[in-house]
Amino acid sequence: MARLFLFLGAVSAGLAVALGAFGAHGLEGQVTADRLQTFETAARYQMYHALALLAVGWIASEGPHATVRVAGWCFVAGTVLFSGSLYLLVLTDTGWLGAITPLGGVAFITGWVLLAWRVWKGVG
Repeated sequence: MARLFLFLGAVSAGLAVALGAFGAHGLEGQVTADRLQTFETAARYQMYHALALLAVGWIASEGPHATVRVAGWCFVAGTVLFSGSLYLLVLTDTGWLGAITPLGGVAFITGWVLLAWRVWKGVG
């Protein structure tokens, strides 16, 4: 499980860089400044949670803990729902996708709470 979260974190970080560059260079002048800022927010939160996935992978390498595993999947789900909905909102100009974004935020928060709990209880 540790290797999977390390892999997902690395892939997600690479995608965040690529999408951030696309937003900065490919979307400038193509979408409104507000939409560009939304795209940048999606890339920034994706990077934060890619790093969180790397932390989950590292902690999971200390031992199998269901709490850590669930936290990792919350970060994955949050990235798909939060960042993914914002990317699609900007690229398709489909406003209703913004209604999905808070579900990703809840997944992110849940992941952080679970990760904090596991660290508080001891990672080893």
